[in-house]
Amino acid sequence: MTVRPAVIVLDVNETLSDMSPMAARFAEVGVSGALARVWFATLLRDGFALTAAGDRGTFADMAAEVLRGLLDGEDLNRPLGHAVEHVMAGMAALGLHEDVADGVRELHQAGRRLITLTNGSSMVAKKIFGAAGILDVFEALLSVDDAPAWKPAPDSYLYAARVTGVDPSEMMMVAVHPWDIHGAAAAGLRTAWINRSGARYPAYFTPPEHNVTALTDLPDVLAHSA
Repeated sequence: MTVRPAVIVLDVNETLSDMSPMAARFAEVGVSGALARVWFATLLRDGFALTAAGDRGTFADMAAEVLRGLLDGEDLNRPLGHAVEHVMAGMAALGLHEDVADGVRELHQAGRRLITLTNGSSMVAKKIFGAAGILDVFEALLSVDDAPAWKPAPDSYLYAARVTGVDPSEMMMVAVHPWDIHGAAAAGLRTAWINRSGARYPAYFTPPEHNVTALTDLPDVLAHSA
């Protein structure tokens, strides 16, 4: 019989935090808001590349460096360094998706242990959760800055298992990113994919155990599954 997950592991960037306001940050420095998606995708690509090569970098340092590369040569309305600072400050000012606060509270009330595991900064997560009044429901805010590698490398998820003191099979990774679901499954975790946009799940990734459209759906799904 499959045991219900004891620890719910939540991704942060885009899964919990709503990153759509970052487009306005780019527009405010004089460039297209569409660069926000390019920036984040490039940052993840380069973080994954370093991980694959056996190296690593911190999210904040890499994010700023990728940003400098994208903005250099653009017709900015302020000096490059100031533009980078303005955009980067937007990460700590993000809010949560509307389903997140109620979802994490319901999971907590159901007796689930809640942690985060992010490729980003745990300090940024702490600030966002504190502003939303949900910081107290989390047992730990984990970042790959303290892990051997970025997600989706197996060592990142195994790091979270060591910190929480449970077997990976007793953990469930919850994320909007199929690559995160795939990596967690490969490390032995159970998985739940939040699909807010109605996107198609890529066939080349391991499919999630659960597929929900909002975090608020997950407590009921878990209550009625093994």
